[in-house]
Amino acid sequence: MTEPTDDEVMDRREEAADDGRDAYALADSLRGQLREAVARDDVAAIDALMEPLHAADIADLLEQVSAGEREAWLALWSKGIDGEVLSELDWGLREEVIDLLPEDVLAGAVRELDSDDVVDLLEDLEEEQQEAILGKLDALDRVAVEQALAYPEDSAGRLMQREVVHAPEHWTVGEMIDYLRANKRDLPEQFYHIILTDPRMKPTGYVTLGRMLSAARKTPLLDLVEDSFRIIPAAQDEDEVAYAFNQYHLISAPVVDDDGRLVGVITIDDAMIVLDEAAEADLLRLAGVGEESSLSDRIVETTKQRFPWLFVNLVTSILASLVIAQFEEAITQIVALAVLMPIVASMGGNAGTQSLTVAVRAIATKDLTRSNLMRVVGREVGVGLINGVVFAVVMGVVGLVWFGSPALGGVIAAAMVINLLVAGLAGIVIPVVLDRLKIDPALASGAFVTTVTDVVGFFAFLGLAVIFLL
Repeated sequence: MTEPTDDEVMDRREEAADDGRDAYALADSLRGQLREAVARDDVAAIDALMEPLHAADIADLLEQVSAGEREAWLALWSKGIDGEVLSELDWGLREEVIDLLPEDVLAGAVRELDSDDVVDLLEDLEEEQQEAILGKLDALDRVAVEQALAYPEDSAGRLMQREVVHAPEHWTVGEMIDYLRANKRDLPEQFYHIILTDPRMKPTGYVTLGRMLSAARKTPLLDLVEDSFRIIPAAQDEDEVAYAFNQYHLISAPVVDDDGRLVGVITIDDAMIVLDEAAEADLLRLAGVGEESSLSDRIVETTKQRFPWLFVNLVTSILASLVIAQFEEAITQIVALAVLMPIVASMGGNAGTQSLTVAVRAIATKDLTRSNLMRVVGREVGVGLINGVVFAVVMGVVGLVWFGSPALGGVIAAAMVINLLVAGLAGIVIPVVLDRLKIDPALASGAFVTTVTDVVGFFAFLGLAVIFLL
């Protein structure tokens, strides 16, 4: 295999788009080329393949290959790994990759990162690995990282970076520009605001770089402060922080300690990662596959994550079966009941999941509150009733045509209305009740809603059949 030219490498994304895939997806050929280069121990070819890729793309490749391929690749190319690649890796894979890296490579990679990225890298690792990485940091950087790790997990203190650009509130634009030029080596790699502080180091406002650079040198910085200014307590939950960034369209925000003094800053990229992780975790919880599942997980890990919810599903299925068992005689006499009753339960389950998904997301975004709860409940009940009536007519006709029994058609129609009505109600009420009880609604709602719709669906259909058909 010859090394790819720059043009060939840059055309990989266009190749992906031409194949009908995501324009930002890596070309399928890249993994094959990498495998061939690793098989030949061709470090130069690996360098040529990786050099034009973003750190996030390299992390994706590390997650997509098998454990054996990953180990062989890193044995040849470990010196190419930098801190950005490590920070982009799925947390479950970081520990494995870090174990495969030589100490000098790991030290260089970690030193490149801002303090918030180092904290993110460390907090999910074993204590032994944490100490190994902390030992590679300069004394000042190590202190900053250890102070951040002292804050509660999932708090703003863990999320913030300690490198902050701030200025006394009485400075002018000219004084600030001169300070930045004189201290450019000490500045963060990226920053968006100049945070103004009073003599007690308490933040009083911030100024965007754009407004500052477009103003005259003699302009007081206080004249340029932004209305969006918000202060984040270091102990605040990171989900609340991410909500504030999304709600108020923040780019960065100062973090303060218990005395209100500036200790760090949170930027938009970190807040959006929290939002993305929260949405992903909700999706995985609703599916019952574990909130930390990833494609790089091994068979045993994946089995452990999924088994509990499959067991819960088994228990709920047994409850539904117990309901069916109470009508064994009716099912024996009218075989059509066994044919039609899965339809009622399935429709109820789907309707309940629809309402449940809307409710869980609304709770997460704080759109579902006490003030609008009854209106939302009324809407979902109304939707369930209307859909129930529509599908009742459909199933009534199906029952009549299929089995030639108007009474059977009427029974399944009535059961459909009841179950879809209950499904809409359960899909909203159950997650709200769980949230009030401080139980994650995304984690537990699905099992409860499924149980309700199955039990109600079977009981309504078979109960009505006993009353009107026997």
